[in-house]
Amino acid sequence: VAGNGDVGAVKYFKGKFDAYQRTYVLKDFEATINVRFLFILLHGYLKDTVAKQKLGNTMPYIKVGMLKNFQVPLPPLPEQQRIVEILDKAFVAIDKAKQNAEQNLRNAKEVFENYLHGVFDDKGDDWEDTSLKKEISLATGFAFKSKYYTTDGEDILLLRGDNIMQGNFRWKDAKRWDKSEYDDFEKYQLQENDIVLAMDRPWVKAGLKCARVSKSELPSLLVQRTARLRNKPQLDNSFLYYLIQSKGFTDYLIDIQTGIGVPHISGKQIFGFAFRKPRLKEQQQIVKKINSLSVETKKTETLYQQKLDNLDELKKSILQKAFRGEL
Repeated sequence: VAGNGDVGAVKYFKGKFDAYQRTYVLKDFEATINVRFLFILLHGYLKDTVAKQKLGNTMPYIKVGMLKNFQVPLPPLPEQQRIVEILDKAFVAIDKAKQNAEQNLRNAKEVFENYLHGVFDDKGDDWEDTSLKKEISLATGFAFKSKYYTTDGEDILLLRGDNIMQGNFRWKDAKRWDKSEYDDFEKYQLQENDIVLAMDRPWVKAGLKCARVSKSELPSLLVQRTARLRNKPQLDNSFLYYLIQSKGFTDYLIDIQTGIGVPHISGKQIFGFAFRKPRLKEQQQIVKKINSLSVETKKTETLYQQKLDNLDELKKSILQKAFRGEL
């Protein structure tokens, strides 16, 4: 059982292993306990229970007493075995359905990504060579002092790299700045449709940390190690946004990012990205087609994500019935 970090996470292992600090090992079970039954119960309920009791902020942890106090409903051994057989059979079917839904979700994303790659890879003969330096204005954020951050919901949002996800923003634990000083930072004020890019660890397994600012993110100020891209008149805003999400730009960033612990990019490197672009009217036509496919892709993604959520709820429901003695 994980005692810190992902507190309450449970794994089952048969054999020898080394347990490090704050790893709690359950062993030497009494004959009245089916180990598989106990594992399923802990796996289904322990994490949610200890999440309400965990200590610490940077590295959450639990104490052994919290684990010892966890209440375990324990029916007779034959009943435990019967429940395990039912649950294992049900979980196999649920897991198979989840695998199919996850694959369909990946397929939907890949169709869109491949189409996007094709748009910027199969360039027309009349497209002109250019670079981001010629086509955008670029700003990097200000080093706001953390000791002056506020949590007042009326103050100004500070947009940091941690807030930027793949096409959207995460505002949990958002940092803010005194609204009375907003006008002092005009250079760092964001506008609707600005494209923002994390400069520290710009690419992660989930994809490029890039998003487009909407009205709901405003007013906000750009923080250091975050870049703001704003298109010039002859480059369509959405064309730029899709270009930044393309495989060509992502591959370029991965190749030129520097640093080992925390890979990063510079404004100069962003400016250095070379590409080809069509005339503005054709850009807008291309964007219209991409938008249409994007809408259909998101509908499909929503459908399969809902199916995954429903399967998770089904699994929880079966567990609850099992441990209430209703199976």
